[in-house]
Amino acid sequence: MKPSVKLAGSPFFNDAGTSENAAVGGSVKRLFDIVAGVTGLFLLAPLFVMLALLVKTGDGGPIFYGHTRIGRGGKPFRCLKFRTMRVDAQIVLETYLAGNPAASAEWYANRKLQCDPRVTHVGAVMRKLSLDELPQLINILAGQMSIVGPRPIVLEELEYYGTCAAFYLRSRPGLTGAWQVSGRNDVSYDKRVALDRCYVENWSFAGDIAIIIKTIPAVCTAKGSY
Repeated sequence: MKPSVKLAGSPFFNDAGTSENAAVGGSVKRLFDIVAGVTGLFLLAPLFVMLALLVKTGDGGPIFYGHTRIGRGGKPFRCLKFRTMRVDAQIVLETYLAGNPAASAEWYANRKLQCDPRVTHVGAVMRKLSLDELPQLINILAGQMSIVGPRPIVLEELEYYGTCAAFYLRSRPGLTGAWQVSGRNDVSYDKRVALDRCYVENWSFAGDIAIIIKTIPAVCTAKGSY
């Protein structure tokens, strides 16, 4: 496991790289996460089984995919998803970027590709409806994520946050959040960083409920989802 990220001179983190303040939302937010996580896993169990079968029968590869993301206080964790990409995804990506300068520029600017050759047919549908992210309910119950919060990022992405990284690191990453209900991949990275900072600075339980409610039409319309 990689060590926690340190932000020198940050008002939120001491020399050990841990938050000097309680997580955003405190015990109220954590209690809601536990109740919502348990309820979600119970109600969605049939859907979990169906999606697992679709992924497995698609190409015989693993059902889940765990990628290292940065959590509260800079602590890395394995962010779980239903696998939506081919098993040889890294080779496919490298080959595609090497022969496509425009796609390469898009990737290095946003870490996303609108037309991603790695995504399977089943994976494309799950991504459109955000179903691939449902296993993150397990991350929520483990205390690594929250129902609402900033989108979980990889270590390299902290550079994009600049001084705003301290705000991201004060909170648990979210299954949904301000970014997801504001256009997702259609939102620029700078705007996403600003949304994360605003969320942390102005957190309220009512605000979390509002984001959850807005998530429903955002998922149904699949705006900015790819």
